[in-house]
Amino acid sequence: MGDASSQDGAETLFDIDENTNFDSTDFRNTVPRFAPEARKANRALVDLLETIAQRKKATSAQIALAWVLAQKPWIVPIPGTTKLHRLQENVAAASIELSEGDLREIESATSEITVQGARYSEAAQRMINR
Repeated sequence: MGDASSQDGAETLFDIDENTNFDSTDFRNTVPRFAPEARKANRALVDLLETIAQRKKATSAQIALAWVLAQKPWIVPIPGTTKLHRLQENVAAASIELSEGDLREIESATSEITVQGARYSEAAQRMINR
């Protein structure tokens, strides 16, 4: 895949694989979940989101957000972005309806996938709940 950026500086999950080189200033260089071996192992989850996204004519990020919204009415995802088009994409996820079949498919697949790599670096983890 090469570099992890497109012409506008934004990439999607599908632009990133175990061969992606992040810019030296990119925080993902410090996140264990973005280590090459973790990216390769976690690809099954990315592929699942992409499959459902294609069916729904949505992005994988929208499917992930729609899934979070479908869990409980009091759960609210807080995605971060600095780009207006990503904010608009994220807001549009609220209009995506995942069927019971979609939710079962996601649950079934994710129950068989163990996400590899810690969410935070050790230093960042020490900053949480201190």
